[in-house]
Amino acid sequence: MDYKKAGVDIEAGYRSVELMKEHIKKTQRPEVLGGIGGFAGAFDLSAIKGMDEPVLLSGTDGCGTKVKLAFLMDKHDTIGIDAVAMCVNDIACSGGEPLFFLDYIACGKNYPEKIAAIVSGVAEGCRQAGAALVGGETAEHPGLMPEDEYDVAGFAVGVADKKDMITGQTIKDGDTLVALPSSGVHSNGFSLVRKVFEMTKENLDKYYDELGGTLGETLITPTKIYVKALKAVKDAGVTIKGCSHITGGGFYENIPRMLPEGVRAQVRKDSYKVPAIFDLLAKEGNIDEQMMYNTFNMGIGMMIAVDPADADKTLSALKEAGEAAFVAGQVVSGEKGIDII
Repeated sequence: MDYKKAGVDIEAGYRSVELMKEHIKKTQRPEVLGGIGGFAGAFDLSAIKGMDEPVLLSGTDGCGTKVKLAFLMDKHDTIGIDAVAMCVNDIACSGGEPLFFLDYIACGKNYPEKIAAIVSGVAEGCRQAGAALVGGETAEHPGLMPEDEYDVAGFAVGVADKKDMITGQTIKDGDTLVALPSSGVHSNGFSLVRKVFEMTKENLDKYYDELGGTLGETLITPTKIYVKALKAVKDAGVTIKGCSHITGGGFYENIPRMLPEGVRAQVRKDSYKVPAIFDLLAKEGNIDEQMMYNTFNMGIGMMIAVDPADADKTLSALKEAGEAAFVAGQVVSGEKGIDII
């Protein structure tokens, strides 16, 4: 008896690491110390000495049951982007700059090429966020997970000067809500998605005119990363008063998280066109409107609050950053919460 016969292939692990290296190199920042293969990822924090009060920010998350879609489509090079996005977007939402990321992949069996494809997505997400991929772990779980399945999660660390943190405390009546569009369903609500649509190859390969592609292609579209867009707003001299990353719980749970007591958000449904995938979900699943807005991002991945005098400057900065942002509503006095009108 040996470890390989018990279900863990050490040689496959070595092969995976070798295949990963080319992707990891693309994410390196000058602060990264050492190479791949050490017991810990090292990151030089000398640069933060210029901050008055540096604050470390962290985030950890995964992709939920969206990984099931990757299995069914045998497409593994984008799910890692989702894992990164879920972490770095939260850091950016607090006003921070993501510095580095570590991934964790648990699998039933280590297929080196598949693991490398997953990590290529992680590296792409890190590249989009400007974060370094400094390490990770691939764990084989024979007997615990089916051989062809895996789960991927991650952990990010960022930094912000305390004075630049986005806390929501200065949001007041009259402030403008600016929306940054999502790229689709992102990484939340897939347990419901998988109940609405039968997850078969035939269904996922079905082309929908309203989607402009197949159901599978639409659903697996990776989560958008908003780090550089939010930085563009800051660099334009705009103070972002509050920021909400629209994830699990949709509008009703996430938007109030950025608000102080005494104000509520009013989001206008007619301020934008809800992407077709959400209309299709509601129709095929017979899901009522409130549940849709309480589960999905409904086409808005990030919502920010700014002074109305800064609205035009904010939209201009976001346009320069490649975001088709728009004014989605306003803040009004009242009990903390949200109205979708």
